[in-house]
Order: sequence, then structure tokens, then C-alpha cells
Amino acid sequence: MKVFSNRHTLISELTRGLVFVFDIERRLSQLPSASTPITLLSYAVAMQQIQPDQASFLLQGVYLPGLRNEHRITKSVIEAIPLDKGDYRPDSISKSALELAWHIVATEMRFLDVPPAGEFDFSPRPRPDSIKNSADLAAWYAENFELHFEKLTKLSNEQLLKIVDFRGIFQLPAVMYLGFVLHHSVHHRGQLSMYLRPMGAKVPAMYGESYDSAEARKTAQQTA
Repeated sequence: MKVFSNRHTLISELTRGLVFVFDIERRLSQLPSASTPITLLSYAVAMQQIQPDQASFLLQGVYLPGLRNEHRITKSVIEAIPLDKGDYRPDSISKSALELAWHIVATEMRFLDVPPAGEFDFSPRPRPDSIKNSADLAAWYAENFELHFEKLTKLSNEQLLKIVDFRGIFQLPAVMYLGFVLHHSVHHRGQLSMYLRPMGAKVPAMYGESYDSAEARKTAQQTA
């Protein structure tokens, strides 16, 4: 089996895998029933093996910093949901704001469990009854993210490289699922951010100032 010759090749392979994952998610969401057959995409060639130093680079140089930064942004979007608007949904078939936010954070915890555990746990993860609004959820997210993040910092190369099965669809080194969940969170957080203005909320800064954060900064400068 071939190995990755450089980091550029490694990142290119990761990108190809992410396109594959989101095609699967899209197709699964379109199924009218569990009994309907589905045709999935597959890799044209077998995925190349990664080496211990590459797995460590992915964890320490890409995924841990990425997870930390995206957590900060996601938490700010959840906190922007008005406490009394968690039931808001833009359409009758859409998830409510709180449901979508829970989907984001619960999926993160499921995927962050994978490298330490060496497998997926697909048991249901309903939102706890104690989470009544966005503030409750943001607090739960902050606490559980830190617990999971700490475990990731202590992973061995053996754990990072262990091949983990995802619903029988594909089998990948455990470390690569951290990239999948990063993109999953960004994808659904973008949906959630589009809920904010229609429900009367402000959109926080993400990868730079939003209109609302820029206006808040200008107002603060004028009153200083």
C-alpha cells in the first residue's frame, strides 16, 4: 500500500474524503424511508495509508487548533440565540434553533469520542431535559467539549492510526474523523447563523467581523 509523500498530498486526500462524507449525509437525508435502497459514492482508489508522524501532525497541527477555534465560534452562535426563541424554525420542515444547535454539539461529542474509544457509539443522544434554552446548551457544550478535548491531547499514535468503521460505509484511521466533525459543525453552524436575524438576534463575529459586531464596535468607540 502506498503512503502519503507529503503534507499537500495528505490534505488533498482529506478533502476528497470530506466531499464523500457530505454526499453521504445529503443522500441519507433524502431517503423517504429506511427501506429505500441508496447508491453511495465510493473512492476510485483505496485510501492511502498515513504514517505515525503524519497522524501526529494532523492532530497537533491541524485538528486540535481547529477544534478549539471552531468551538469558540460555535459557542458564540449558540449564545446568540435569544433565550425565548429556541423554538424558532424558518420552515415547518426545519429543525428548531435549539434542535439544530443540539445536533451540532451532540454530533461533535460523538465524533470526539471515536479516537479514544477506537469505535463509534451510535446509541441515541437525546437532549437532556435540563437544557431548556441556549444558555443551558452553551454551558453544557463548554463543559463537555473541554472534557473531550483533554482526552484528545493524550492520544497515542496507535489510537490515532486505528482503523475505525463508519456504519459499514468506509473504514478510516481514527484521527481523520476529527476532520469530518470540524466540517460538519461549520456546515450546520452556517445554517444556524441564518436563523439569527429573522428571530431578532445579532450575528456574532466568526472569521472576521459580522455587520452586527462591526456596528457594536463603532458604537463602543463613539461612546468611549
